[in-house]
Amino acid sequence: MATLPNFYAILDATFFSNAASLFAAAEELAAGGVTLLQYRNKIGKERHILEQARRLKRLLGGNATLIINDRADLCLAAEFDGLHIGQDDLSPQSAREVIGVNLMLGVSTHNPQQVSEADQTSTDYIAIGPVFATDSKANPDPVVGLDGVRRARALTRKPLVAIGGITRANCRSVIDVGADSVAIISDLLREPRKSAEEFFRILR
Repeated sequence: MATLPNFYAILDATFFSNAASLFAAAEELAAGGVTLLQYRNKIGKERHILEQARRLKRLLGGNATLIINDRADLCLAAEFDGLHIGQDDLSPQSAREVIGVNLMLGVSTHNPQQVSEADQTSTDYIAIGPVFATDSKANPDPVVGLDGVRRARALTRKPLVAIGGITRANCRSVIDVGADSVAIISDLLREPRKSAEEFFRILR
């Protein structure tokens, strides 16, 4: 079973005006101690996503576990360490057939039924959310709250990643109710290195 650090950084290309600022943020996060990072790009063309993924691999590959969102094919092409899928992407079984048994696989869930279903698959970790209100998705699923994290924890022994509206102000409470790791997007955008270092201090 995978062991995750308690801090899971997500770089969402939507929030960066250009590739240079995305790469700079990635380097800052690594300098701040981030060892698990997901690259999420739901708007770019396939060629650009692959180019950016390969650049991230060159920049951080020796220092961080790199996860790509949605695209099993690009996960392999960019030589990333794992894939994260949502409820509308490939099934965990299909994703595993593409990426093989050695790469990490995570799946997003939004309710107890989805958590239970994911628990029966070969996924290495399960993400639950949104825990709090979030601006990181145009049409987010209903907020699950801390109680949703507690319920998810009771349904699986797999590593549990909480996501959605998590900040330095509330991250400790999410760990306290059973999450193994917190996934952060928005609260890393300003001063990524400083923000990451503060998260680590809070979660220590």
